[in-house]
Amino acid sequence: MDRRSRLFLAIGSLGLLGAMLAALCIGAFSIPLEWIPGLLIGEAKGDRELAHQVLWSIRLPRVLFGVLLGGALAFAGAITQGLFRNPIVDPGLIGVSSGAALAASFAIVLGHTIPLLHSNEAISVAAFLGGTGACFLVYFISGRDGKTNVVTLLLSGVAILALSEAIIGLLIFIADDDQLRDLTFWRLGSLSGATWNRMIPTIPFLILPLLTAGFLGKGLNALSLGEREASHLGISVERFKTALVFLTGASVGAGVAVAGIIVFIGLVVPHLVRLITGPDHRTLLPFSFLLGSIIMTLADLLARTIVAPAELPIGIITASLGAPFFLYLIQRKKGELVWA
Repeated sequence: MDRRSRLFLAIGSLGLLGAMLAALCIGAFSIPLEWIPGLLIGEAKGDRELAHQVLWSIRLPRVLFGVLLGGALAFAGAITQGLFRNPIVDPGLIGVSSGAALAASFAIVLGHTIPLLHSNEAISVAAFLGGTGACFLVYFISGRDGKTNVVTLLLSGVAILALSEAIIGLLIFIADDDQLRDLTFWRLGSLSGATWNRMIPTIPFLILPLLTAGFLGKGLNALSLGEREASHLGISVERFKTALVFLTGASVGAGVAVAGIIVFIGLVVPHLVRLITGPDHRTLLPFSFLLGSIIMTLADLLARTIVAPAELPIGIITASLGAPFFLYLIQRKKGELVWA
């Protein structure tokens, strides 16, 4: 790790700590910063009892989930861009988000007729299964003779996206007012559903990227040279691409299952990190996780305070900030956005 990367790591770590503390303290119910250490170790006497309940029941699971989700989305974006060797793709293009949205929409609109789907937990499970199922389907379609064609993978994902949107449009047409409100809020994303019970089952999938960063970084560096060159360097290319697709599907699917669809984190963050640290995936992957965590934490803080006591869907925040910046990057980097 060079000097610039170490500096980025130090600044990023401090930034994440500061963002988490701000998110724990600021809200409709303010918690003084000096109370946080005591509340975290269980101090809940007198006037701190309500603060303890707010911190442990609402703020802490939401902040921790935001850290893991933002990191996982950015990490998955870096993986997808490395897989396609193109910095303007994101995990949504392989069908994960659209499959999750379709399954969750079914659960929301038809849940009253199917008892097993009539709960928030059922919607989360349906979204996770839909996201990972769509990922499996896209991968199956793109495979031939034991090999995966990356272009076919991308086109299959786009087709699944279009089909899912069509079916979701039909469900919106038959939904009642309450269901329409739920559908709209879920598709725009929110961390309000991040309770301990819903978050804990997703943790293994959200931290999985960090556990595999070392191996994936070397493999993606080799893959960036081309599949034939990567094979000559000892990479089992087909197995590696399979692992990348399934890792992306599992981590993004788990996050979408709880928070809904949150856009632009997986697209913009890896590009930003690449501008700072360079294209080496051994640093790009973990630093994307770090910056994604910071941005998600701050975006959620803004979403729940900008119109307090109401809450703005976080997808509006990430899209409003991410889209103009990404257009600026495209304008600045014309002719340099595709590599092969």
